[in-house]
Amino acid sequence: MARGNFNRFHIIQSESADSPLAPWQLKLNDIIFGAESRAGKLFDVALIMAIGLSVLAVMLESVTAVRISYQGLLNFIEWTFTLAFTVEYLLRLSCVRHPLKYAFSFYGIVDLLSIIPTYLTILIPGANTFLVIRILRILRVFRVLKLFSYMHEAEQLVWAMRSSKRKILVFLYFVSTLVVVFGAIMYLVEGPENGFTSIPKSIYWAIVTLTTVGYGDVAPATALGQLIASATMITGYAIIAVPTGIYTAELTQAMRTQRDARGCIGCGITGHEIDAEYCRVCGDALPAPEEL
Repeated sequence: MARGNFNRFHIIQSESADSPLAPWQLKLNDIIFGAESRAGKLFDVALIMAIGLSVLAVMLESVTAVRISYQGLLNFIEWTFTLAFTVEYLLRLSCVRHPLKYAFSFYGIVDLLSIIPTYLTILIPGANTFLVIRILRILRVFRVLKLFSYMHEAEQLVWAMRSSKRKILVFLYFVSTLVVVFGAIMYLVEGPENGFTSIPKSIYWAIVTLTTVGYGDVAPATALGQLIASATMITGYAIIAVPTGIYTAELTQAMRTQRDARGCIGCGITGHEIDAEYCRVCGDALPAPEEL
């Protein structure tokens, strides 16, 4: 959902509800969930930078030499970002008509997952739980998912993915059938003496070969097995581009649909590019994509 649409959803909810939001809540809602005002844009930029820096700090902390040399600084940075994101999370809950609805939405859950690991490290002390703590702290990289809510282009990618879901599922079913067939044949042809000790392991070989990865940990030794392996490799080259083509076609359709929807208010001409700001015919300003 676009940020502009998300903002309008909350405004409409507040206007139609029995207990509308207070003026300060409406203002805060416009800043946090909106992107049209100057304050909203500045908030988005600041939050995107904070998300990027916090994820960078998490990645640097995973480097042993950096962690040993700058442990205190990294802890300070982490707690600073955690407190800042906690305040942001509470502000989001305070300026929406239905806080629980937002809390259990996708981005509400991501917001929560991005801050709780740091607090959990306080509740799980002891050297014997250090590994558990490290696993919990890795959850902080969920902050990077928050960036998707600020990318208008992400809507096109998600729409294309949903539109191509059934075709890709059919393709995956076809590929799954192929690897089972190739794996079973290779198990019969090669057998345990050549490394194909079971049908599941032979299916693993078929997946590695069909996807052109080719680890080489299991390889056919007989002439017939090598012939079947060659056929599997060629089949892999033939089908590996199929899901890309399906997704690309749906993405192209999504972009074409959005271009057709961008009509000029002055002359009514449609078909403008996504990043166009003015009509290509009359020169009038075009509505922003999130306003459509």
